[in-house]
Amino acid sequence: MPREDSGSALTKTRWDGGGGASWPPPALDEATEALIALALREDLGPAGDVTSAAVLPAAAGCAGRIVAREPIVLAGLEVARAVFARVDPAVRFQSHLIDGTRVAAGLSLAEVTGPARALLAAERTALNFLQRLSGVATLTARYVERIAGTRCVLLDTRKTTPGLRAQEKAAVRAGGGRNHRWGLFDAILIKDNHVAIAGGLRAAVEAARAHAGHLLGIEVEVDTLEQLREALALGVEVVLCDNMPPGKLAEAAALRDRLRPATRLEASGGVTLENVAEIAKSGVDYVSVGALTHAARAVDIGLDLD
Repeated sequence: MPREDSGSALTKTRWDGGGGASWPPPALDEATEALIALALREDLGPAGDVTSAAVLPAAAGCAGRIVAREPIVLAGLEVARAVFARVDPAVRFQSHLIDGTRVAAGLSLAEVTGPARALLAAERTALNFLQRLSGVATLTARYVERIAGTRCVLLDTRKTTPGLRAQEKAAVRAGGGRNHRWGLFDAILIKDNHVAIAGGLRAAVEAARAHAGHLLGIEVEVDTLEQLREALALGVEVVLCDNMPPGKLAEAAALRDRLRPATRLEASGGVTLENVAEIAKSGVDYVSVGALTHAARAVDIGLDLD
């Protein structure tokens, strides 16, 4: 039940923090601004760029282009812009692209002009964000291409880099994927540990319904067809089939179609580029892939000075 206007594919209604703020947060929310400040502080320390201060005249200016050195799907452009602006508002960052753009190798992502010391001080931090987030978007796009033509929707997970969740989930969307629950707060996902402590699947589901009512969708994790049958009988909205091979997932989809077609099935665990197409063809509605964020490599992006 993904919704175009919702941050989470499993949230039945738009999450609201109580102050009217929509979820997911905007690209440059307060947490991202703080993260940019932290990243710059890590690189510049208390003394700033001592090399540029020693070598470059304070009045020196320069211009350059941020260039994709391999084919990529762009993500993180506004974060990079904010890095340069934070180092020096005099830096001009100009781009006609938006996140989600497919960019060929050698093409310019943005042009930057301004004080030379500022450009070089911001360069690495800006590129770190761009390379990481574009890497997530690029990998996501490859998964999306593999499952094209099926009913299956690609989802991310909570396996994100600490502090980068908002940006990495935005990068997944830029790559054509969708967001699973944002965190522990916006959807109920009952896993094996919850079931064990609660005293069984029925007890866990009934407790969740009593606590949340109909504000949040309920998802249950299962790893056998017997557990799936029990979850379907309880009428949960989504069932996560954990580490089931494609053949078993096809059986799960057939069982769902027969017993409760309204329930959505999610496949998760052991998903790779090599097997995601077969998983998607099994009849599941979603496939969630932690690798989109925890295993994406940084793509090759550089700053070339004129």
